Amino acid sequence: MGMTMTQKILAAHGGLDKVEAGQLIEADLDLVLGNDVTSPVAIREMEKMNKKGVFDKDKIALVPDHFTPNKDIKSAEHCKCLREFAINNDITNYFEIGEMGIEHALLPEKGLVVAGDVVIGADSHTCTYGALGAFSTGVGSTDMAAGMVTGKAWFKVPSALKFVLTGKPNKWVSGKDIILHIIGMIGVDGALYKSMEFVGDGIASLTMDDRFTIANMAIEAGAKNGIFPVDEKTIAYMKEHSTKEYKIYEADDDAEYEKTYVIDLSTLKSTVAFPHLPENTKTIDEVDNIKIDQVVIGSCTNGRMEDLRAAAKVLEGRKVAKGMRVIVFPATQAIYLQAMEEGLLATFIKAGAVVSTPTCGPCLGGHMGILAAGERAVATTNRNFVGRMGHVESEVYLASPAVAAASAVTGKISAPCELGL
Repeated sequence: MGMTMTQKILAAHGGLDKVEAGQLIEADLDLVLGNDVTSPVAIREMEKMNKKGVFDKDKIALVPDHFTPNKDIKSAEHCKCLREFAINNDITNYFEIGEMGIEHALLPEKGLVVAGDVVIGADSHTCTYGALGAFSTGVGSTDMAAGMVTGKAWFKVPSALKFVLTGKPNKWVSGKDIILHIIGMIGVDGALYKSMEFVGDGIASLTMDDRFTIANMAIEAGAKNGIFPVDEKTIAYMKEHSTKEYKIYEADDDAEYEKTYVIDLSTLKSTVAFPHLPENTKTIDEVDNIKIDQVVIGSCTNGRMEDLRAAAKVLEGRKVAKGMRVIVFPATQAIYLQAMEEGLLATFIKAGAVVSTPTCGPCLGGHMGILAAGERAVATTNRNFVGRMGHVESEVYLASPAVAAASAVTGKISAPCELGL
């Protein structure tokens, strides 16, 4: 029996000719990632090991993005810990305020991840980089510490699910709608510790931003990772952003998959995940009159240029509903600057939204967008668990940037077509 794309990457990094699902291996790492929440724990674990140095200062990435700009003394102390560690270890890829961004948008933009890499990060959405044909997965802070010291990590080789994407999405249907549809179909544990491998002619119609969004939310189906094949769009993206060498791995024709799903993208509609799980999905035409208080557009899931362009197209020449709070978070400084140069920020502000510096703040109920009891938000983020964005009696509805923007205008969950778009 042949190997899947993920299994081939892990075999190569483990120095093995072949691996099988369930096998325990030790693999070399191309990058270890941490943020201001998880890295201080890893740094303390390193101290317990009496290890002061890292395996390779160029293969560590530290991004303070969760509670930055610092919201309080504790978050400032966490960032100080990160900053001092980066200085003491001469970490090349440390991105502080002014040059930072939300980690999972920033690392591909900086060219730090390419096809064929093995990446671990002390953040569950590290699976985002599968869009580039890399194996990337979230780990705990202790595993991050071990990875920073040794440059290696232990993995149980995952079995795989195949998602055959065909056709082309209709207007306003994006990567967010596709992954919400999939999670609604298989459930939040439908891919538990499995690799979600996306194939099919429909991938050609997906932009890189679509693919990043889909891979980002693989963890919301319980997956170990999500991964896309490397095509012309992937190669063009890597050539634009990176000087690293990449390697393309392809699944064998006789690779084994636990299950295969065929999805015709042309049949999908804008999709919304209702509280309190990403699997609790409805298509936009199934949504009743649900009034909302806040809209958040951004995050590591949907804060890239295409996301902002889609939201701006909906908001252009319109005003957000009276009393509506709309917060836009470009995912990186570069995206922020480009959005400004394209006039998107002016569109948001004229519509009545505010534009923030890149941060994860509202997504995890950290700061800059906390919900009170009884309040509802439409967010382009990736999770809507109980209390995710604030009070345990608040509600979060996950949606695409286009739906979020349309909802901001109407004051209730709405599709762009309700505005004549």
